[in-house]
Parts: sequence; C-alpha cells; structure tokens
Amino acid sequence: MNAEPLPTEPARVSTEPAHAEPVRFDTKIAVLLREDLEPWQRLNVTAFLVSGIGASVPEVIGEPYEDADGTGYLPMFRQPVLVFEGTKETLTAAHTRTLSRALPRALFTSDLFTTGNDRDNRAAVRAVPTAELDLVGLAVYGPRNAVDKVLKGARMHP
Repeated sequence: MNAEPLPTEPARVSTEPAHAEPVRFDTKIAVLLREDLEPWQRLNVTAFLVSGIGASVPEVIGEPYEDADGTGYLPMFRQPVLVFEGTKETLTAAHTRTLSRALPRALFTSDLFTTGNDRDNRAAVRAVPTAELDLVGLAVYGPRNAVDKVLKGARMHP
C-alpha cells in the first residue's frame, strides 16, 4: 500500500543570525505597583506608567514589527518590562530613591482614578507636594543596578 506523503508546513525563515546569543540589557524598565490595588487598577496603572517611559526615553523602543504577510505593527519596548509590587511605604521609599538618582520616572497617584483626561491628571499631581503624593504606581528606567537599588523591598508581581 502506497501512502501519500504528509503535507508539511512551509519553513519559517528567521531574520536572526543562527548563532545569535541571548540579549542581555544593562538597563531595566520596571513598574512598581501598590499591593492593595484591584486587578483592573493594576492593569490601568501599568499601561499609563509605561507610556511615560516609552514617550520620554526613545532608545527603549525597538523597530516596528511585521508578520510573514507583510502586515505592519507598531514598535514596542526592545526589552522586558518587569512588574513589582509593594506596600505604600515601599512605594514612597522607591520614589525617594528614584528622585535622588535622577532616573527617568513616571508616577500614578490615587487621585488619577477620579480624573478622565490628561489635563485633569496633570492638575491633580501638580496640586500635591512631592512628600504628600498618594502613590499607587511608579515606573522607572535606568542602569540595572540603579533600578535594583530603587526597588529595594519590592517583590515581583505574582
């Protein structure tokens, strides 16, 4: 009995060199969330925070994507974004360390859950002195070791 050959999938062509080694970044993008946030708040805060890093630190953005059919997609971060959580005190300490190191940062305060646009968001932050900000999220970018020091006391988000 002659069996017909099984169809095979077309070969996928990689644009990466065959000998490409894993990429290790000397920088880190990290988001620190207050541990008492609701799931929808965690997602919303993370999305807002990383948009600030992407908009202000253009070197973190990679090249646009394209699928095998040539359909184009927007570029994204060229490196992972690590998400952490901690107490209100951990977040306050991380904010202070971020400021002392002058690292690029974005913040999200509890007041921003009651606003509905960028203008009102900026006004809500501007109305509160730095030491009195009710932080629920912080994003930071910088050298890996500096970001690690900023995040002291935080734990990886589950």
